[in-house]
Formats: sequence, C-alpha cells, structure tokens
Amino acid sequence: MKRKAGVCLTAALCLALSACQAPVALQAEEPVTYTFEEVSVHDPSIVEGENGEYYIFGSHMAVAKTSDLMNWESINQGVKQNSKVIPKVYDQMKEAFAWSHSDTFWAPDVVQLKDGRWAMYYCNCQGDAPVSCLGLAIADEIAGPYTNQGLLLKSGMEASVPDEDGDLYQSSIDPNVVDPVVFYDQEERLWMIYGPYSGGIFVLEMDPYTGLPLEKGYGKKLLGGNHLRIEAPYVIYNEQTGYYYMFLSFGGLDSDGGYNIRVCRSEHPDGPYYDSMGNEMIDCKGPTGSAFSDATAQQYGTKLMGGYKFLWQEGEEGEERKGYLSPGHNSCLLEEESGKYFIVYHTRFERSGELHQVRVHQMFFNEDGWPVIAPYRYTGETAEAYSDKEVVGSYKWIDHGRAITAEMQTSVQVQLNKDGTLSGDVTGTWTRTGDNQIALEVDGKTYKGVLLKQWDEDGLKYVMTFTAVCSQTGTAIWGSGLQALN
Repeated sequence: MKRKAGVCLTAALCLALSACQAPVALQAEEPVTYTFEEVSVHDPSIVEGENGEYYIFGSHMAVAKTSDLMNWESINQGVKQNSKVIPKVYDQMKEAFAWSHSDTFWAPDVVQLKDGRWAMYYCNCQGDAPVSCLGLAIADEIAGPYTNQGLLLKSGMEASVPDEDGDLYQSSIDPNVVDPVVFYDQEERLWMIYGPYSGGIFVLEMDPYTGLPLEKGYGKKLLGGNHLRIEAPYVIYNEQTGYYYMFLSFGGLDSDGGYNIRVCRSEHPDGPYYDSMGNEMIDCKGPTGSAFSDATAQQYGTKLMGGYKFLWQEGEEGEERKGYLSPGHNSCLLEEESGKYFIVYHTRFERSGELHQVRVHQMFFNEDGWPVIAPYRYTGETAEAYSDKEVVGSYKWIDHGRAITAEMQTSVQVQLNKDGTLSGDVTGTWTRTGDNQIALEVDGKTYKGVLLKQWDEDGLKYVMTFTAVCSQTGTAIWGSGLQALN
C-alpha cells in the first residue's frame, strides 16, 4: 500500500497584544515539514546504487528506491512475466518454481561483484515445508534486467531426496536455503549467510568475481536447529568496534507472530558469533525432537526491538495513534559520507491486519560496542551535544524485554531528575557519559546508550529521546520526552 503523509509543526505565537502599549509586528517562523512516501516491501534488503540513491529488494520481487531514506519510489511490485527487474521471469526461473512448488520469490539480496556487475541472490520456497532453492541472477545495472545463472543450493523435497553431498536431507539439521545476505569482509572476501527455521543459519564463502560458492554443500552452521523460529540474517561490519554484527529476526512475521530484531557479533565473518550475555550462538538450537521452541530461542540474542507503542498523554497531538507490530527482517546501512548507521525493516501496525510498510531508523553503537536503535523513524537528524536542560524531564519509557511475544510493549512514565535519579514507574539512576551518551541503572542493571533529539511523528513535535541496551540482560529500553523542544 502506498500513501503520502505530510506532517508540520508551526511555531505558536503566545502574545496577548491587548496587554501591550502599542501593536507589535511579529513574523511567524517557517513551519517544520516532513513528508513520507510509503512503500510496502517485505524483507527489505538495502543496497547503495549510483547518484546518491539507495535501493531495497524484497519478497515477491518488490523493489523500491530513495535518495533521502524517507520518501520511496516503487520500481516493481509482484512477480510478473514482463517485469523490468527479471524479464520473462517464468521462463528464466522455471527450474526454481518447479523445485520449490512455488510461483513467487522470497527475500533476496543484491551485491556488486568485483567486476562491477550486480548479483541478485534469489530464493523460492514452498512455504509450509522446507522445500526451497537459492539461485543467482546477474545484471549490469542495479535495477536490472537480471539474467538467471541457475540454482546454487536446494533443500530436499522429501526425505528420500539426497542433498549435494549425496546424503539424505534432514530438515532438523540441514538448512532451508532462503534468506541470503551476501557481504564483503575486511579482506574483501565475499560471504553468504542464509537459512531460516529448519536446521539453522549457515555460512558459505563466495567468489567475488563470479558470485558462485567456493565450496560444495551447505557450508558451516552458525546457529539454530530443530526448527527454531529464527530467520533473516543480515551482517554489517563496524570498523570502530572491529566486530561483524549479525542481525536476526526471532518469532513469526504475522501481526500476531511476535517478530522481533536481535543481534550477535563476531570478530570473524564466519563466526563464532556471541550475544551480549556471552552465549555462543551455535548453542542456540531447539531440544531434540522439538519444533518452534520459542522458550529456547528467546534465551539467545540481544533483543533490540519488538512490537511497541508510545501511549498518548493528555495535551499531546496524535490521540488516535497506532502501535507497531512484528518489526523485523531488517537490513543495515552505513552512509559513508555522514558516518551514520541505519536499520531498515518492515513492520505491521495495530488494527491494520497484515498491512506492512518500510521504516528506517538511525542506529548507533553504545559504549560496549552494541547497536542501539533510535526510537523514531529517521528525518535527517544528527546526534549532537545536548544540554542538561534538554535532557532532564519526563519521558515515556519502553522496555522491549526478552520475550518472543505478540503483545506490544507499551510505555510507562518516568522522570530523569536533575539530581541523577529516575523516578515514576521506573526507579534508579542516570548519568551523562558524554555529549550525547547516557547510562541508566535500574535494579542493578546498567543500560548504555545514546541521546538523540528526534521528530515525534505522532505528537508532531521535536523531543529528546534515548536508546540503550543492557549487555547483562540483552534487553533494550527506549525513552521519548514529553516536553517539546525547539
């Protein structure tokens, strides 16, 4: 669904002219205006193109582009024979559709090869069983047209079908070959990580010139097994921290599925990966003979966000606001010129069925080197040095917790007091640790994060926000100020 929304903030002129001795001529400030051109791209994987434009590729061959990360232009929606992205798609991809018993595509990824060509790693799946395939298509331009190069990996149609090594496919330990992410490491080696649910998440090294695997078989397992609900791996490297960060979506993608975004990290692209609590992710697997054990899965991964809602407070705009449900299947972006990091994901909404849209939030790395996500969507803001006067005050507080749950986490109210205490529905202490860094201690647990002045899209005002993660518990908190800032 595509729509255009405009929001504006007008300076209030609070003068009682009748109380003045003489008329005073005043000129109102120019209103702040933001527009958002929305787009529905499920499982958005972001890629930098040319001329300052960014492209997202998603399931069902949805493709869109933007130059400001706020306004999106749809390039393609739906699998169709005359698509400019993959022309004659039903002819080119006949083998993929036949193997997977499917007529659509799942989440792809696109990367530029060393020879300048663009490689699309596409995947198809039956959906109600791990009957899937993963292939490669090549184009000279990022938006296509792409030409199929054939299938690279298959998951077995039935237990009697052997895998590439001649062994029988076993869905509890072998991967469902979908959801690829392809990335370069610091040595310019190319890697592909893939494989939700079923047997887990795997990694393969790829040829950076041909885009083909450098080894046979499924590769090395990184985590998962026995059909844990974990999917959508995405990896980004941070040169300052020296870590590769693998983002994952836990739970189910439906509006009541409890989708949530988690992260782990490694010093090497092919692992081992650890969460902030020190758990090695290879141990994240369901009990033998089990399936979809959320109780097991939710013990792993540092949870950055799940469903949430900042509740309306009397006196604010936006009384009829909607909460966010099942945010997930994210990708990430480092904007080289500004040094800003972003997280791009799809989300569903309260009272909106399965409608989904793309959202982009700025992302930071805290004092311990863990990512934290800004509470509100990006509107061009930059973290600056903030005064105590801007920070002290009342906030809406959201604790994302650790659970895989369909329940939205709703805000409670807290005060960041001048004396460094927290009061209200949450008690503890807080301290400034830099121009825009903050640490908050609650029940003996310390959350470290970032302060950021943001546009509250529902409240139609600028507010101070904070976003922080507790390494000990692997949980995230958000704060949104009640008072409007200039």
